[in-house]
Amino acid sequence: MEDFVLPRLYNCYKCQNPVSRHDDIVSKDFQATHGRAFLFSHAMNIVLGPKQDRQLMTGLHTVADVYCKDCGEVLGWKYEKAYEQSQKYKEGKFILEKFKIVKNN
Repeated sequence: MEDFVLPRLYNCYKCQNPVSRHDDIVSKDFQATHGRAFLFSHAMNIVLGPKQDRQLMTGLHTVADVYCKDCGEVLGWKYEKAYEQSQKYKEGKFILEKFKIVKNN
């Protein structure tokens, strides 16, 4: 019989809704509004806010805030567009603030 391994998930700290997979982490070396953050290639069970231009530490980006689908907590943002060539790799990816997510083992 094969062993079935469940994916390691990150959940909303407030309601435990799964919002991303550990395997989707691109980088753990990001700063967000309230401290450390992770860059994820995908997110799930979320709702996106309206797109807006925001001046971040790495330049001007078009972003959309990311909300937990279940409780509505703001978890971070999605990079929609980067205006500087060196930041284009972030487009379509998600920043989730470390203190807003918990690892589900």
